[in-house]
Amino acid sequence: MKLQLLGNIGAVNADGSVVLAGAKVRTALAALVLARGWTVPDSTLSSALWGWNPPGTKTAQLYTYMSRLRGLLGPEVELVRRQSGYLLRAEDAVVDVLEFERLAAEGARALRDRHFERAGRQLALSLRLWQGRALADVTEHFANAERPRLEEARAVALEDRLEADLAMGRHRELIPELTGLVHAFPVRERLRAQLMTALYRCDRQSDALAVYHHGRQLLADELGVDPGATLSATYYAVLNNDPALAAPAPGATEAVHIDARGAPSAADAPGSVPAMLPPEVGDFTGRQREATELLRLLPPEHPGGAVDGPTRRPRRFLLTGMAGIGKSTLAVHVAHTAAPAFPDGHLYADLTDGDGSAKDPRTVLVPLLRALGDDAPGSLTDVELTELVQRYRTRTAGRALLVVLDNLVSELQLDALLPGGSRSAVIVTSRMHLAATPGIHPVLLEPLRPGESLALLEAVAGPERLVREPDAARDVVTYCAGLPLALRIAGARLAARPRLPMAWLAARLAEPAARLGELRYGGLSVAESVARSARQLDEESLAVLRALPGLGGRPFTSREAAALLGRGPAEAERMLEALADARLLELPGTDERGWPLYRCPELVRLFADSLGEGALAPAGPSVRPAESGR
Repeated sequence: MKLQLLGNIGAVNADGSVVLAGAKVRTALAALVLARGWTVPDSTLSSALWGWNPPGTKTAQLYTYMSRLRGLLGPEVELVRRQSGYLLRAEDAVVDVLEFERLAAEGARALRDRHFERAGRQLALSLRLWQGRALADVTEHFANAERPRLEEARAVALEDRLEADLAMGRHRELIPELTGLVHAFPVRERLRAQLMTALYRCDRQSDALAVYHHGRQLLADELGVDPGATLSATYYAVLNNDPALAAPAPGATEAVHIDARGAPSAADAPGSVPAMLPPEVGDFTGRQREATELLRLLPPEHPGGAVDGPTRRPRRFLLTGMAGIGKSTLAVHVAHTAAPAFPDGHLYADLTDGDGSAKDPRTVLVPLLRALGDDAPGSLTDVELTELVQRYRTRTAGRALLVVLDNLVSELQLDALLPGGSRSAVIVTSRMHLAATPGIHPVLLEPLRPGESLALLEAVAGPERLVREPDAARDVVTYCAGLPLALRIAGARLAARPRLPMAWLAARLAEPAARLGELRYGGLSVAESVARSARQLDEESLAVLRALPGLGGRPFTSREAAALLGRGPAEAERMLEALADARLLELPGTDERGWPLYRCPELVRLFADSLGEGALAPAGPSVRPAESGR
């Protein structure tokens, strides 16, 4: 099965092209494919199909479109209903978008490593997959949301291909192509700098300077800005006849990278560079301090993943915090930003099942191995966990990989999934602290500050809503208690109801007993997110959680909790620490006597207040450790 999005939406199976009649059916298929194996909520599909004004029969129509897609695509593609959304599984399908991204990433990496011939070849192959404008025949709503990202990726790949061609001395034949591209994209400064370089190398210095001055005037008139660093540097290089701008000498256009073992590096192994990161959230907001610190520590200290020597330690980071605090969003954002520093690829695995229980390491290792180029694992029953772990460590040893392990439930999952060697970096997200994993740097995420909360609400709901009703916006932010998940749900509800005032939602959130019920939309739910953490507690800890609303929302000491629970102070403190480790309690500081203070976050307190006896069954152990040992 081939699935095509780079042009008209299409599907081709063994019997030929599949007729996808109707823009709605084509849009639904495109949205499911671009989710890359993630569940697409009904609300997202509704926005893609109808924008801000869905019909009252949208649920029935969605069901009809999905049924039609199942029939059209046949058994090669699995279309699954998941909670309030749909999931497309097409593991054996060839998807042009994914092929484009893989080839473009390989080409960009080869360009960074100065393998210009291979870079140009891979980038040219990636661009040949385009058959016109991306998402050419989908709804306007979906095209406006998704097409700019794809077209930008195409433009970057084209610029990289031109860079590789210039590095191989093909400047003379590039001038007509670059002239047309600069005319079509007049404010893309990198294209203008490339045309200047090509002209200069053809002894057309005055034409190169004219291209710069025209671009500078255009940027000033249209955008009110001066040329950036790349275009300015090229201008001064042309003015000064900088030797660095000269055409490369024959035979000096290709670099061969040899690693410490005297063999070609993993960067030269075609087809084995994984790119598994999920799409980045387009409206990422806040967390600037945490993101900056991670981006400072995460990449290797030298380009290409080089290390200082045998004593270099692996870079491992744990993003932890309460349910809904935005751990996964930050991890994916940081991973995308740092991705160029890891030329051997990017791995991603979600370590939980749909019910929040821990996945067996076997089910995680097999797709990771396949992404690394190991096609041998076969079925889970054919290969022992020990062998899978050994293969994984062998495949990752010596490679500069970025690995994101999302939603860790049990430390027993982690040992088998840490890559071999010290060139890779790992980002783990979990609601718990990892006591038994040495050398991992914890990053505790706190609730967003009011300004950050308003910015996130504005990004999801739209800025005009906050401008019209600033007081209601502040009330909504207060009721969401700095929890990004709650803010996203509130923003999504407002965006889906553009004619209703924000005060409508603020009034519904004002009632504490109803608040958790209001903070639910599509497949998102604050109550269910907190419940997943609570299900990991034993019966004793659950009983403590049910009792905590009796202390109100203020900070309290273990002695106060002991009096409420009828336990001794030491026993009460042990119980409170267990809840704090599960990120269901905060530790805001100490009292005047130096005793730890605990506080139950507002939304967790409301959840605990809603729990009846036996309302949650604690989860039992679901993972056994890898047999390879630690």
